Amino acid sequence: MTLPPNVYDAEPIPDTARAEIDRMLQSGDLFRYTAPENAPVALLEQEFAAHLGSRYALAVSSCSAALFLSLKALGLPRDARVLIPGFTFAAVPSSVVHADCVPVLCEVGDNYRIDIADFTAKLDNVQAVIISHMRGHTSDMDAIMELCTARDIPVIEDAAHSLGTTWAGRNIGTIGRVGCFSFQSYKLVNAGEGGIMVTDDADLVARAVIMSGAYEHNWAKHIDGDDTALRDAFAKWQNRLPLYNLRMSNLSAAIIRPQIAEIPRRVRDGRTNHDHVAALLNTSPWINVPQPLGPEQRAPDSIQFNLVNMSDDDTRAFAQAAAARGVKVQVFGLSADNARAFWNWQFLPEAPGDLPRTRAMLMRACDARLPARLTRPELDVIADALLQAATDVMGEARAYGT
Repeated sequence: MTLPPNVYDAEPIPDTARAEIDRMLQSGDLFRYTAPENAPVALLEQEFAAHLGSRYALAVSSCSAALFLSLKALGLPRDARVLIPGFTFAAVPSSVVHADCVPVLCEVGDNYRIDIADFTAKLDNVQAVIISHMRGHTSDMDAIMELCTARDIPVIEDAAHSLGTTWAGRNIGTIGRVGCFSFQSYKLVNAGEGGIMVTDDADLVARAVIMSGAYEHNWAKHIDGDDTALRDAFAKWQNRLPLYNLRMSNLSAAIIRPQIAEIPRRVRDGRTNHDHVAALLNTSPWINVPQPLGPEQRAPDSIQFNLVNMSDDDTRAFAQAAAARGVKVQVFGLSADNARAFWNWQFLPEAPGDLPRTRAMLMRACDARLPARLTRPELDVIADALLQAATDVMGEARAYGT
């Protein structure tokens, strides 16, 4: 019998990172601006931008830092209203508050994607939008971009969970004005901590670079080749912006860089794993894994599913039964103090409203990790544990008429 796998360990860091890490440990050269050029962080930015097809990238201390800098780089006024999904991680509204703006929440449906009707209704009273592709689930970016473009509202993509996901063939994170990614341990690329933002906007990235901590003329080390637009933007903003010091270290960049080549394989294996488990779970009348939207190709490292016709007590019993079989399930709305349940965000400057659709979804939405490294037998153990947990609580499904 195959035991439930450990789903929390990340993949080993590629051996190719070790020589560079050893070199830096010997020299102590961990600061991105020490070298005149080609520091590991600068090389990471070039390679990551090229991987996504973006013009610019800025590596920083976290995805939250990237979101914060994106908002500040847009030049929004104090108390600007920023529309975000009601289903996201607490770091997203926190970044809005940190940027002296006000989060406005819109409804999310039971497929974990933005309710376009509620999004549209709230759009005329905001100055910016953050689209969280929560757990890699992509909302209708065609509709979102059409609505926001018509109103000249900038869109920031929170792509923390979405590296490798595409929408109609375009990389998520490159559709809006700026895209922000995470390198935290549970993401597709792991540096323990870290983040990066990508954009094609020279003025926006120049502002973000300076505010990230490029003091004096260190911004010159961000210019690759003869980029007159970027050089002019840096000269324009020199000494006019505060320094928040959210830089990434060379050590983190050295850990990240060799993993870029692993992204296609991790995406392929993660999608295969997810779809295999989803097909098994959808055989149960008590479990539903929502289908992706048509243009979306996800890059998942976890699986989300809704419990069907279960009460709160049934839902808690399901999670306990799964845990007894060695599979931890997080129920977003019932896990104590969950950072993805909007009613726990007591730091918001304005009450978020009830958001009944989002609340109902979160009370039955479950999350389980499925790292790309898992084997087919390990996936089957996880799926079987979840199916049996549902049967424990709800009983055997009956055929129609019996």
